[in-house]
Amino acid sequence: MNDEIEFDWGRTARIGIGEAVLCAGKSEVQIRAIVEQVLARGARCLLTRLEPELAASLPMLDYHAASRTGFVGENVACPDAAEICIVTAGTSDAGVAHEAARTLAFHGAASTMIFDVGVAGLHRLVARLPEISAHRVVILVAGMDAALASVVAGQVSSVVIGVPTSTGYGAARGGETALSAMLASCAAGLSVVNIDNGFGAACVALRHLQRFKD
Repeated sequence: MNDEIEFDWGRTARIGIGEAVLCAGKSEVQIRAIVEQVLARGARCLLTRLEPELAASLPMLDYHAASRTGFVGENVACPDAAEICIVTAGTSDAGVAHEAARTLAFHGAASTMIFDVGVAGLHRLVARLPEISAHRVVILVAGMDAALASVVAGQVSSVVIGVPTSTGYGAARGGETALSAMLASCAAGLSVVNIDNGFGAACVALRHLQRFKD
């Protein structure tokens, strides 16, 4: 069974982002073997897309149900001040936002989370713009028409990362409409990751923070 697992233990030293394992598509036996190898080495690992039922059989994890993420190994303390703000258009986008926040926390980066300020109620967003713009990096999580990304990216000087989500009815096409809208945005400098990829957005944010500190 161990022959199926090949860790990248040098990733942190190489790019500043730690080892992470996508649990979707892996069996309980495989995930348990992964956790055991990490613990035996005294290392750390982030598990993503880990369902609650499986997490319950792995009590050694620091598990967060809303984000479906688990931490293996010692936690890293986060600073009180957050340089990254995670903003969602709707409450339905919260799971993806939490995945981003947990990925950041695993790497010792704090984040401010602002929920449910989509442009359908523009006054909610306008009231929070000063707080949002105070952060070096902003992660925008939105489904349906994903208009939030263009609006915020046109109002703040922060690095802005868009995360399209699969939230929405028929024509939303499982997030493809949101992805296309973000990619076609006229807001200059908006970066976009894949559908529902809160993990990927957090990794982009971490790379930016590393450059700020260099």
